[in-house]
Amino acid sequence: MNIKSIRYAEPLSEIKDIENDNIDVFVEDDKGMVYTFVVTTPKNYYWYMDKEGLDFIPASPPDIIVRSLTEDNIRKAIESYLDENGYWFKVYYLSGERTGAFDINQMNQMIDEIKRNNMEILNDA
Repeated sequence: MNIKSIRYAEPLSEIKDIENDNIDVFVEDDKGMVYTFVVTTPKNYYWYMDKEGLDFIPASPPDIIVRSLTEDNIRKAIESYLDENGYWFKVYYLSGERTGAFDINQMNQMIDEIKRNNMEILNDA
């Protein structure tokens, strides 16, 4: 898996505080598939929690986190997700979908199977 292009929902030059914001990023691979990710900064998490009066970030698909929203940081972060045939790249992308690999019914079946296997192991011990 190789990156053909990285595009942004808005030009990076229009971001007022590159250390406290997030942006939608569109990554096209060499096969023509376009993946969408949110790239954010740690400070943006703090800003969000303060804004919402929370002490945590609510559950949601994972973001790619960079120190600041620069082309270089974003590219390096995305490239690091391509290791192992793009395993984490694909997991992060698919986690934003509510069907397919992360369909709740399929996940429940997988957890039930793991539970059964664990019970068998405990009973054999």
